[in-house]
Amino acid sequence: MAIYTTACPRNCYSTCGLRVEVADGRIRRIEPHPDNRATANGVCLKGLSYLERVYSPDRILQPMRRGGDGRFTQIPWDDALDLIAARLRRYHADPGPQSVFYYTGSGTKGLLNGVGMNFWRRFGGCTTTYGDLCWPAGLEATRLTLGEVKHNAPWDLANARLIVMWGKNAAETNVHQMAHVDEALAAGARLVVIDPRRTETAERAELLIQPRPGADGALALGVAHLLIRNGWIDRPFIDAHVLGFDAFAERAALWPPERAAATADVPVAAVHRLAELMGTVRPVTVSPGFGMQRYTNSGQTMRAMLALLAITGQIGRPGAGWMYANLQTQIFSPVRDPLDFYPPEQPDGVVRVGVSTARLGPDMLAQSDPPLRMAWVERGNPIPQNPETHSVLKAFRALEFRVVVEEFLTDTAREADLVLPAKTLFEQTDVIGAYWHPYIQLRQKLIEPPGEVKPETEIYRLLAHRLGFPAEAIAAEIPGPADADIERWLAQRLAPFPELTLEHLREGPVLAPGAEAVAYADGRFATPSGRIELYSEEARTRWGLDPLPDHTEPAESPRRAGLEPTRYPLQFLTPNTKNRIHSQFNNLNVIRQFSDRPQAWLSPLDARARGVADGDRVRIFNDRGELRIEARIDFSLRAGCVVVTNGWWLSEGGAVNVTSHARETDMGFGAAFHDNLVEVERA
Repeated sequence: MAIYTTACPRNCYSTCGLRVEVADGRIRRIEPHPDNRATANGVCLKGLSYLERVYSPDRILQPMRRGGDGRFTQIPWDDALDLIAARLRRYHADPGPQSVFYYTGSGTKGLLNGVGMNFWRRFGGCTTTYGDLCWPAGLEATRLTLGEVKHNAPWDLANARLIVMWGKNAAETNVHQMAHVDEALAAGARLVVIDPRRTETAERAELLIQPRPGADGALALGVAHLLIRNGWIDRPFIDAHVLGFDAFAERAALWPPERAAATADVPVAAVHRLAELMGTVRPVTVSPGFGMQRYTNSGQTMRAMLALLAITGQIGRPGAGWMYANLQTQIFSPVRDPLDFYPPEQPDGVVRVGVSTARLGPDMLAQSDPPLRMAWVERGNPIPQNPETHSVLKAFRALEFRVVVEEFLTDTAREADLVLPAKTLFEQTDVIGAYWHPYIQLRQKLIEPPGEVKPETEIYRLLAHRLGFPAEAIAAEIPGPADADIERWLAQRLAPFPELTLEHLREGPVLAPGAEAVAYADGRFATPSGRIELYSEEARTRWGLDPLPDHTEPAESPRRAGLEPTRYPLQFLTPNTKNRIHSQFNNLNVIRQFSDRPQAWLSPLDARARGVADGDRVRIFNDRGELRIEARIDFSLRAGCVVVTNGWWLSEGGAVNVTSHARETDMGFGAAFHDNLVEVERA
């Protein structure tokens, strides 16, 4: 029996440090690693479920080919690789390498993920995506305002005396953050939650504000109006560090609390109370969620929220700041600069970055010169997870050949011609960062891959040999299959950082070089002006937006002129849940005992108006599609909303993007999932 250090690489705030017990070649126990201060309090249910995930009888362990009847049969690796190589040669010759579409999701983090693009560049090119499903509007709003995307260390939250969870349900989606919230509350801090739902996080708050979805910017501007009017601002901080305050004050003057409350559909008293707390309690941390920046107005909304901290001087101080995303560990990756999510202004002529992740289906179908003929998908499940499922399905079915690298037969894998078995986190060593805490961690190989599973790096290497890539190029760009080859490749990536060695990382998590416990404590901001920019000329030149934060209605809003709100009057919200990371984990029995079927949550007012009782089967629909699932009555949900957690597969009957539209956010090329109006009726 031996105990090893490793880390969870899923697309989750926590990126937990783990200690894993292995005996007789099998994983026996998973526990938290005490040296990761952000996640030392325990492993979540999903982390514990890795025991089932690794050894699940449903796991794909051999290459599988889909026949004409839609059924999958096992084929040998040599046959699978020969088939792929033949297709790649054909498409490279006609209509060209860019007819191959390379799609990667964020299902697994790690340095080795970069090997895929090394292969496709060596192949001669491909077509790939830009933007991101998760967080780009907030990243860009933060970059435009503060110059960099970083925040205080997670445990610094214990120093806050006011915590505002704005559109974030940390008790489910950032569970380890709640330990730091509890520590702050025990020391006398106050907690405010702003969310259309009364969530588990809200149960600990002294104030819950439930705005109309998509109207958070109006609420923020109303609070700014009161902060300025009542003198609850930090004038010395503004004079030293803020650009555009006077212009912003004029903008906020247009948003008295009565107008803000009417627009956000909240009590005027709530606007006053939030302003009073933010203006008189110090220090203040605002922790916004990712879901509330998934509207077509969300970048400007995030800028308006950030402005509240800037004008009160709550940036660069212990216990204060904007705790949205922390890219201090992204020292190896272009994600350190949010602009690298975006299409290059001068394409390199090899990789065509022509498909918006938010508009995946329509953009795939629109590709020409050359059109798409083949897709390679890894670390993602785009058919149920990207907006406008029907067009994504149409685009994939229009292709001649589809390869998916997966652990299970997801909705996307079921559409593939060839499914290749993917490794789990315990079956290959890698180095990972995080986007909440400041640790670099080693994800160690602990067991041998079962069955015929091969890591993606080995798949690419075998294909590279079949395609005749130069031996020296393969050796330089794609690590060999042996564990020692992988470690040599990782050591080369770590070489510029002397404090980061594989030996050191094997002992436990290591703080990223230069990580700041208190972000912006030096008062330096990497904006064009060197100041916090409430007035951003780049917002105008890059995105065609007002240089000042403002509220406009989302493109799909009951209050937007030209729409018929009586036809589809309900806002469809599709938040995350503690039981899944998007479309992962819910196929496991240990998870399904808590979440065995999709359900739709309605307020009693909306349910009564539609004759819907608790447990009735309902139809959620608009012109784009429909779901038929069980309804539940939620007395804490604000009227005008219907809620279904995202991540359900089509095969489970709850894929929420059958009703969403392929639409981008106002900045950052994010996905505006929540611009989604529907109606509900009894099925």
